[in-house]
Amino acid sequence: MQVIGAGYGRTATKSLQLALEELGFGRCYHMEALLRAPSGVHHWQNAKNRTEVDWDALFSGFESIVDFPGSIYYKELAAFYPNAKVILSVRDAESWYKSVRATIYEYDPGLAIKLKMLAKLPFSQTARDLFQVIRLVNNVIWKQLFEDQFEDKVYAIRNYETHIQEVKKNIPEDRLLVFDAKDGWEPLCNFLSKDVPSKPYPHANNKEDFEAWSKSILHDVLS
Repeated sequence: MQVIGAGYGRTATKSLQLALEELGFGRCYHMEALLRAPSGVHHWQNAKNRTEVDWDALFSGFESIVDFPGSIYYKELAAFYPNAKVILSVRDAESWYKSVRATIYEYDPGLAIKLKMLAKLPFSQTARDLFQVIRLVNNVIWKQLFEDQFEDKVYAIRNYETHIQEVKKNIPEDRLLVFDAKDGWEPLCNFLSKDVPSKPYPHANNKEDFEAWSKSILHDVLS
């Protein structure tokens, strides 16, 4: 593990995933990786329950991690991988809240996918694991991290801003980059000692594309 993302979901973490992979850090673990390989959910359940986590087994084949749920455990990951650098992805708090509210918080995969999952539950371990992932997201992000108060905009933004300050306090300056995707390649490449690519910085998984992207993942996993 070379890079640990400490930024909350919807801080351009999908774009950061693609950027890290472009810079040669191998595969980057993102929430999508958990959805596509839901058998890893028991590792995250252990993390939630504060029991021993086999991080190396969970991240086998990956060299970086961004997005939820990993960013919630940035301190544990930074301690376990002491040579990894930490990137705190950020964006304007108002736009972050609006994006989360319109995407991952209110996401509904639709009746067809729900029925397909229910039909497969008795016969498919993958479907059962995926169901546990959905429960994990609800329990760890909305109930635990945001204390069932995400709909309170003032509270949610204060939580987001507090997280940013806590990361800055907990991670040494020489190990941490506070990164806004709108700043592009240069600060990221300087921090990671990489050449700046000739192609534009990635721009992926915007609000307009989120629903189709997430439904396609669930459809693929349940097929």
